[in-house]
Amino acid sequence: MHKILIVEDEMVNQLILKQTLEAQGYEVAVASDGETGLALTKTFSPALIICDWMMPQMSGLEVCQAIKADSKLTNIFFILLTARTDLQDRIEGLDSGADDFLNKPIQSSELLARVRAGLRIYQSAQDLRLLTNKLQAQQQRLSAELFQAATYVTSLLPKSLSGSVNITSQFLPSAQLGGDSFDFYWLDDDHLLLYVLDVSGHGLGAALPSVSVQQVMRSQSLPNTNFYDPVSVMTGINQIFQMGIQNPRFLTLWYGIYCQSEQTLTYASAGHPPAILVTPNGKIQHIGQSGQVPIGMFTSSVYQSHQCAIPPGSVLYSFSDGLYEIEEADGNLWTHTGFSDMLGRLHQAGSVNLPDVLKTIHQLKGIESFEDDCSIVQAQF
Repeated sequence: MHKILIVEDEMVNQLILKQTLEAQGYEVAVASDGETGLALTKTFSPALIICDWMMPQMSGLEVCQAIKADSKLTNIFFILLTARTDLQDRIEGLDSGADDFLNKPIQSSELLARVRAGLRIYQSAQDLRLLTNKLQAQQQRLSAELFQAATYVTSLLPKSLSGSVNITSQFLPSAQLGGDSFDFYWLDDDHLLLYVLDVSGHGLGAALPSVSVQQVMRSQSLPNTNFYDPVSVMTGINQIFQMGIQNPRFLTLWYGIYCQSEQTLTYASAGHPPAILVTPNGKIQHIGQSGQVPIGMFTSSVYQSHQCAIPPGSVLYSFSDGLYEIEEADGNLWTHTGFSDMLGRLHQAGSVNLPDVLKTIHQLKGIESFEDDCSIVQAQF
């Protein structure tokens, strides 16, 4: 049974309250003044306190205020015992933190009814606190697991590449983890592969397919697929990565092959943001087409490749949409065009590295972190 503390300076009322409550099986403690009641509250740990309003030295209101001000005691249900019936007095009591009132002279039936109601509320608060603690613990475990997953995903990503093409990259997983991934490596001495993909959704449900596709691409284990041909790669992935009951997700992909001897880039896009090419004269060129069907939506999807020249000194950026889909002050999202214009201004001002790009976005948009996963690859030819 619950513990109940009585704080009452009148002996007759003490006796009535104690006997009535003990007859119902409650464990009861008694204090004759407010200061003793406060001290006993901390050692007895009652679920409910019945406290007389009018007491010498420390009033019931002062006891109530002290109890409710203590974070360890504030959930105790507090009943003020009073002969006052004026509305303003009740308001004063409620403002001081009292949960209920019990009128003098004491009626046993009313006493027990109010105690039962108060203990139900107390128990509900205890159950809610327990549930909250469990949820917080689960959230902490989930956050730790997501952090470990993000660390693992990051470990699979390529390091920087140096030589005739210098490539750097940045991967910024959101708090929820997500489906961003990318890779770049030489298929042979003359052909460089570079791609960025983004699986829809967040969490492990998006991260695991992203890692799976990356491993399939890196091992070149797609059947009947020519990895020198962007259309062949997209068609192959689309055949094995179809949405369904077990896989309710799709992915977007930008895939390019740079031919060093011809200084050309052959590329294709499946629902992914166009890459951005900045030529030595500062011209901005969008490499890709908006509106293409993402991979996984239809088995009959047809993809097209295109080719462009890559003048020496050009810089190519391929990225996921989380980098620029940022809500602005007017409620609209920042656009691909806005991001492209920003890159153009940075290049006009001088050489650009990825930390500069990210720093400029943070400053320009007034954000501390990105809400979605962000990936960006910079290739300097």
